[in-house]
Amino acid sequence: MADVQQNYQIYIGAAREMLQVAKENFMNFHFSSACNRAYYACFYAVSALLLTKNLTFSKHSAVLAAFRQHFIKTGEFDPKWGKIYEMVMASRQSSDYDLFTQIDEDQALFVVERASEFVNEIEKWLLKRNLI
Repeated sequence: MADVQQNYQIYIGAAREMLQVAKENFMNFHFSSACNRAYYACFYAVSALLLTKNLTFSKHSAVLAAFRQHFIKTGEFDPKWGKIYEMVMASRQSSDYDLFTQIDEDQALFVVERASEFVNEIEKWLLKRNLI
């Protein structure tokens, strides 16, 4: 069990680090980079959740689909968390690939705050089950 717990802790640790970097990027007016790191915080947190079902994916769209299938549709998480994950993912997509779309301060702040809430919610879920 300790090895499995360590894997969850590694994912949550990575999520926490990405949140910290997102906040630092935001404070330094790097709004697109803040959205990118906020997304990866969510991605790592969801990856920890999926690991509880012995699931791993390399495609970002597969992670979102599996989160919806195994945690939203089952009622383990409120559907709002799926919407938040999708919104943060979309912000990362546009900030990384659409150079003509500028992420402004308000958008970046909203994304970083939602990502922080999202990671906290997943961490609570894992703690409640003594997985971390």
